[in-house]
Amino acid sequence: MRALAGVLKSPWLRRRLLTSLFAIFGVSVLVFLLVHLIPGDPVDNLLGERADPADKAEMRACMDLDQTLPVQFGRFLKSVGDGTLGMTCPDRTRTVASLIREAYPSTVALAVAAMVVALLLALPLGVVAALRPRSAVDLGATAISLAGISLPAMWLGPLLLAIFYVNLRWFPGPADNDAGVAGLVLPAIMLGTHLMAMLARMTRSSLLDVLGEDYVRTARAKGLSSTGVVLKHGLRNALVPVITVAGIQFGSLLAGAVVTEKVFARPGIGTLLLEAIAQRDYRIVQGCTLVIAISYVTVNLLVDLAYGLADPRIRAR
Repeated sequence: MRALAGVLKSPWLRRRLLTSLFAIFGVSVLVFLLVHLIPGDPVDNLLGERADPADKAEMRACMDLDQTLPVQFGRFLKSVGDGTLGMTCPDRTRTVASLIREAYPSTVALAVAAMVVALLLALPLGVVAALRPRSAVDLGATAISLAGISLPAMWLGPLLLAIFYVNLRWFPGPADNDAGVAGLVLPAIMLGTHLMAMLARMTRSSLLDVLGEDYVRTARAKGLSSTGVVLKHGLRNALVPVITVAGIQFGSLLAGAVVTEKVFARPGIGTLLLEAIAQRDYRIVQGCTLVIAISYVTVNLLVDLAYGLADPRIRAR
């Protein structure tokens, strides 16, 4: 508790919070400018080129497209401040924030499941490879890791569906949103495979470094079993950088679930963002991007905070 209080009162945390706010603001400005620089008229995308001129004018007013860019950006910031993120057009019956609230839990569940899959596969692979370096076991674990990094997600997802849904019928297929945990297995494997490969290689490298330390050799000299040395003295210390990277990558999973949600037809913030991009719905694109940016920055901040609690040298710096 004393360490936590010290971190919360430290200038480091205040600087970190300030830089996080600047990062979120920068993302908001960049996305706002980019969506407005895309050629074409979003009203024509939403209503069609043959729509009635009166309907087009109403849609343009609803989306604030009849205003200058500074006015539009000011209204966007105001909608961020009041928590609505703007109203949907042209009906104005729902807010963008309500759409995101419905989609976001599904994305979070998928990201958590993918992280669990990645850790369950990566830790045993990394430990086994580190215990027998340059052996056939190490080469096999390395091959699996390289395959996980190399396999394209757009190929792996349909392959998993063809094997486990079409042929074996072990797991539910796309758009089966009432399948519960079983419906998360295949999407989680697709999303977590690349992260698994990265974490397995990091676990191997970190554990090899730790096993060469003097305190590990001392533990062996005292007669401790190999399992005890590896688990109590080796893996415990080797997991510090692994957990740090896993926490940082969790933010990437929240942003990187777009392809997975599309392949498995899952509702989520990625699907909502893709549909908004296709329709050029500026408000939903800006709202989804802002939420993804906030999620990523928040996860990174929590990881930095936890790392500062674990290592006093971080707080000192």
